[in-house]
Amino acid sequence: MTHNNPYNLIPLQPTGRNETNTANTYSPEDMIKIYEQQFLTEVPEDKLTEFLPFLKAFYDIDNHTLDVSAIIFHAIADSCIIYNHKVKAGRYEILEGLVKEEIQADDSEEERESAEEEQVQAYTLECKRIFFINDIEMPYHFNLFIHGDSYSTLTKRDSLLEKMYWFVSDSFDEQLLDNSEATESLESINQQLASLGIREMDLTTIHELVDYIEDSLIDDDMAEAVNKLLDEAE
Repeated sequence: MTHNNPYNLIPLQPTGRNETNTANTYSPEDMIKIYEQQFLTEVPEDKLTEFLPFLKAFYDIDNHTLDVSAIIFHAIADSCIIYNHKVKAGRYEILEGLVKEEIQADDSEEERESAEEEQVQAYTLECKRIFFINDIEMPYHFNLFIHGDSYSTLTKRDSLLEKMYWFVSDSFDEQLLDNSEATESLESINQQLASLGIREMDLTTIHELVDYIEDSLIDDDMAEAVNKLLDEAE
């Protein structure tokens, strides 16, 4: 830490100047490093108002390139920042083959369904998706239920990400709020995050993280693999 660099910012090599030739531009990977420093560097509260201007001045960045609330991440679409945490969806695994499920329909449903609809088969599939929080690998197991053109997912309660999902889900059930055995507490979740070297999360961050996980569970590659399994089963 020096007088010229009191926050220990990482010197990066700019790729050139911006369109108006008023500030440096950086590669997408370097922009993520700069963005991480903006949110992950511990800054004393009385220095917060000074940090962003210093960050911009250190890298010679204009206001249109780096902003407090967001950065241009479309160049690396699989990374995002959720309230001071960098989150990324990783690889997927299909753990077991398709399991055919029997769907029981009542009389009224059978009367309404056409013969073609009655032939629609349902399957379940055990899957896992790896996520990264600040580059720390975290697994998320889930059961994929497929019925015709629709699907739903149900996760386990074993890994930390799975516990966080149920923490959010169970929080909407008043009967479970006071049952410590049924769901995790915010304190216990943050204790487990701390043991992995991940800074604590508030309720808003956890809700945003769970939304990101649900949106990122099934990508195009996984959908293609699942469709191939369905075609082979039929």
